[in-house]
Amino acid sequence: MNIVLLEPEIPQNTANIGRSCACTGSSLHLIKPLGFTIDEKSIRRAGMDYWNKLDLHIYDSFEHFLEVNGKPEIFMATTKAPVTYDKADYRDNSFIMFGKESKGIPEEILLDYKDTAIRIPMLEEFRSLNLSSAVAVVLYEALRQLNFPGLSGKGELHRHSWENT
Repeated sequence: MNIVLLEPEIPQNTANIGRSCACTGSSLHLIKPLGFTIDEKSIRRAGMDYWNKLDLHIYDSFEHFLEVNGKPEIFMATTKAPVTYDKADYRDNSFIMFGKESKGIPEEILLDYKDTAIRIPMLEEFRSLNLSSAVAVVLYEALRQLNFPGLSGKGELHRHSWENT
């Protein structure tokens, strides 16, 4: 999977998303401008020892991202989408894009992605979920649809064994 963050603003969110990407073997694509520097302590702290295992790509603009990746199909995660995220048909190496925390994905971009715009259902009086929570919800649904490729999830106890219970 490929998670794309358009102009992320909060380093802790990006670090948490990076950790989710590292744990699932997904790539993280960051589109500038970023609201922080990658070497900030908050990125390292939230990403902990996972950050160096992350497949990270950084782009100067959305156009640069499209150019480098051959204009891929992109699922646009937005509160404005007519379709919920669980109805999308994710594929190996799908790109799922999320907008910046304060404004989301600009409508000018969304207009070109009507067929792949997705949303997470929530109560009407709330604006949105936290960005790192939203990424985790959609990422794991996409991986579930693909039967969690390459993810073993052995579920072993540290000091005991399930067989002895």
